[in-house]
Amino acid sequence: MDELLRHAKLLLRGMWLYRRLGVLAAWMVGVIAALVILMIPDKYEASARIYVDTDSVLRPLMAGLAVQPNAEQQIAVLSRTLISRPNMERLVRMADLDLKVSSKDDREALIDSLTKTLSIRSAGRDNLYTLSFRDPDPARATKVVQSLTTLFVESSLGDKQKDGDSARKFIDEQIKIYEKKLADAEARLKTFKLQNLDAQFGIGEGGGRFNEMATQLSQARLQLREAENARDAVKRQIVGGDAATGGGDIGVPELDGRIDTMKRNLDKLLQTYTEQHPDVMGTRRMIKELEEQRRVEAAERRRIGATNPAALLGSDSVSLTMRTQLSSAEAQVASLRARVAEYERRVAQAKDSMRLMPEVEAEYAQLNRDYAVNKKNYENLVERRESAMMSSDMGALGGVADFRLIDPPRASSTPVAPNRMLLLPLALLGSLLVGLLVCLLASQVRPTFSDARALREFTGLPLLGTVSLIVSDEMRQSRRKSLLKLGAATSALAAVYGIEMLVLFLLGARAA
Repeated sequence: MDELLRHAKLLLRGMWLYRRLGVLAAWMVGVIAALVILMIPDKYEASARIYVDTDSVLRPLMAGLAVQPNAEQQIAVLSRTLISRPNMERLVRMADLDLKVSSKDDREALIDSLTKTLSIRSAGRDNLYTLSFRDPDPARATKVVQSLTTLFVESSLGDKQKDGDSARKFIDEQIKIYEKKLADAEARLKTFKLQNLDAQFGIGEGGGRFNEMATQLSQARLQLREAENARDAVKRQIVGGDAATGGGDIGVPELDGRIDTMKRNLDKLLQTYTEQHPDVMGTRRMIKELEEQRRVEAAERRRIGATNPAALLGSDSVSLTMRTQLSSAEAQVASLRARVAEYERRVAQAKDSMRLMPEVEAEYAQLNRDYAVNKKNYENLVERRESAMMSSDMGALGGVADFRLIDPPRASSTPVAPNRMLLLPLALLGSLLVGLLVCLLASQVRPTFSDARALREFTGLPLLGTVSLIVSDEMRQSRRKSLLKLGAATSALAAVYGIEMLVLFLLGARAA
C-alpha cells in the first residue's frame, strides 16, 4: 500500500509540472464542446396515441366455427415490424419528404434517418401504442406521425387479407392433391377386391371356417369307419354262414340234401333190420363219406370267402337278405368315402388359403389404412377451407381490431432535444478530464525524478548523494500564486459553463 501511495505521489508531482498545459487543453476542449452543444439544432417531437380494441362481438359467436387468430399478438408483431424499408419508402412519399431529395444517396440517407428516428412504444397490456418522431421542423414531424398512423392501420388490414388469401390458396392446392390420392386409393382398393373375391369373404373369419371344415371331416371319417365296420360284420356273417345255417359252418346244399336223404333211408332200414345188416352198414358208410365230402367242400368255400367274399354272393348258401344288407353296406361305404374325399379336398384348399390369408389381410389392412388416412385428411382440409372462408368473411366484416385515435398527431411547443442542461455539465467534466489526461501524457513523455530512489530505480546505477533544496519564502509565495492561478482558471471555466446553463434555463422558462 505504501508503495502505491509513493508511485501516486510521484505521478502527481510529474503532472504538476505541466499544469499550465493541462489548463490550456481543458479550456480549448471546453470552449469547443460548448460551441458544438449550442450549435446543435433544436428538435421537436410529434406524437400520437392509438388504442387497439381487440374485443369483438363476433368472436364469442363464431367460436368453434371460424379460425380466430390472436389479435393481441398480431398487433404486437405489427408494431415491431412496422418500421421496415418498404413502409419507410411509402412514408417518405406520403409525408412529401422526398421533395428536396435530388439523388439516390440522399434518399437512402433520408430513409435510414427515418428508420432510426421513428419510435413505436407500447403501454403494456392496455393495447395502447404511442407513435413519435423528432425533427427540427414541427410541421414536418406532425405530418410524418400522421402518415405513420395511417400506415399502422392499413398494414393490419392488408396483412389480414393477404394471410387469408394465402391460406385459402394453400388449402385449395392441398385439397386437389388429396382428391387425387383418395381416387388412387379407391381404385387400388377396388382392384384388390376384384382380384381376391374368394378371399375377401374369409378375411377375419378364416380360422372359424377351417375349424368347421376340420370338424366335418372328422365326423365323415368316423361315419366311414362305422359303415366299414358294419359292412365287415355282414361279410363275416356271410363267410361264417350265420345267416344260412344258424351255426358256425358254411352250407353245401347239394351234399346236405343227399345226406338228409341217406339219413331218412337209414331210419327206414333200422326199423326193419339191425345194425349188423349189410344195407344199414352200407348206408352208414355212405353218410360218413358224404359228411366228409361236405366238410372238405365247406372248408374250401370258407377259404374262398375269406379271400374274396363277393365270390360267395352268387352261391346258393347266401340268402337274399344277406345279399341286400351287403349291397346296402357297400353303397353306404362308397358314399361316405366320396364325402371324406370331398372334405379332405376342402380342408386342403382351406389350408392353402390360410397360408395366403395373412398376406391378403395385411395388404387389405394397408389399403384400408391408406384410404382412411387420405379420407380423413381430405375431410379435415375441406373443413378447414370452410373455416378459413368464414374467418376471412368475419375479418372483412369486423377487422382484426378497432383502432381508436386517442391523441391526434401533435408536435411539442418546445424542443425536446438536445438536452443542453445535461450536455453542458458533461462537457465541463469531459474538458477537465482531458486536461488531466494531457498532464499525464506530458509527464510520461518528458519524465522527471523528484527523489533519489526514483532515479536509482530508473538508471540502475549507484547513487553517491543528493543535493537538497532549501525552499525560501519567495519560492513558497510563488508556488501559492501558481496554485491560485490554477484554481482561478478552472473556476473560470466552470463559471462560463454555469453562466451558459443559467441563460438556457431562463430562456426555457420564458418560452414555457
